[in-house]
Amino acid sequence: QVHVVESGGGLVQAGGSLRLSCAASGTTFGRNYNGWYRQAPGQQREFVAGITPSGRTNYAASVGGRFTISRDNAKNTMYLQMNNLTPEDTAVFYCNTDVDGVTIWGQGTQVTVSS
Repeated sequence: QVHVVESGGGLVQAGGSLRLSCAASGTTFGRNYNGWYRQAPGQQREFVAGITPSGRTNYAASVGGRFTISRDNAKNTMYLQMNNLTPEDTAVFYCNTDVDGVTIWGQGTQVTVSS
């Protein structure tokens, strides 16, 4: 059974940084398309960043230049480095991985940015 588990969320002041981690079990991250999404209170879940098996990355316009997605295949873990955070980045962040056409989601990790 495939599981992904996020960690690294927390409370940070505006302008600060956080690094989120997403650890996978039951699948090999490097073989899948993986992504980060977020959901702010009262908002729909939205795409943040994605990484292909070959390592190509793409980002939402709202985070480009501030967030960096990466993957450590040896650790079967994906990361989201978030810099220059703003209160508008406050949300629950989720990672996912696509396995044979099925998207597996984690339980999410809360990121709160204070002004």
